[in-house]
Amino acid sequence: MALLGKAAVAMWWSIHPAMRAEFGDWHSHEHFPERMSIPGFRRGTRWTSATDADGFFVMYELDDYETLTSTGYLERLNAPTPWSTKMMPHHLNMVRSQCRIAASFGGGLATSLSAVRFSPQADQQTKLTAVLAVTLRELPGLPGLTGAHLLMTDTPRTETQTKEQHLRGGDTTADWIVLVAGYDPDAVSEIAASRLSPDRLHSLGATETSIAGTYQLAFAMTALDVG
Repeated sequence: MALLGKAAVAMWWSIHPAMRAEFGDWHSHEHFPERMSIPGFRRGTRWTSATDADGFFVMYELDDYETLTSTGYLERLNAPTPWSTKMMPHHLNMVRSQCRIAASFGGGLATSLSAVRFSPQADQQTKLTAVLAVTLRELPGLPGLTGAHLLMTDTPRTETQTKEQHLRGGDTTADWIVLVAGYDPDAVSEIAASRLSPDRLHSLGATETSIAGTYQLAFAMTALDVG
């Protein structure tokens, strides 16, 4: 899968089992159409965790970085609908990163995804970026895989807590994010456990701690799907 545009919002959270059915209804039928109607939003995808029954990964792909501070987006963040107001407090342990897309290789829309969160060592950013670009470029051609991407969090300097963030109780952020997509979940997981393992990333210039999760596609919508 190739990412659309030059920026993205990458998010992780959990939903209590008692709220999952309503969450799916709200997120698919109100929230995604709302987001995809904002100028600059290209595609939204929702992924369910393969290992955590309550976990989700959600990503919005944007035309450009400036969409993150656009009037259309900020208006929605600060004027949640009644249904959004009800649902936002149930987004538990929210990690929300506003990112620039540093590298994106591959094509199509995959069904499996590994998301790896980590931070570069202070003096290794240039080296790590270059090495990862070479590694990610090779992955989409491997059996079972279709795409590989590097996202770098760059929170807008004008960022202040929005009404939606207040309803959730505040968010944390990731730093750098690698996404590996494919049609074979075992192949996707294997890459996260080998070429993108904590030890491997540390040897390339990342800090010792990284967090990886594997997900299955639950829903996708593009701006073209919104009437």
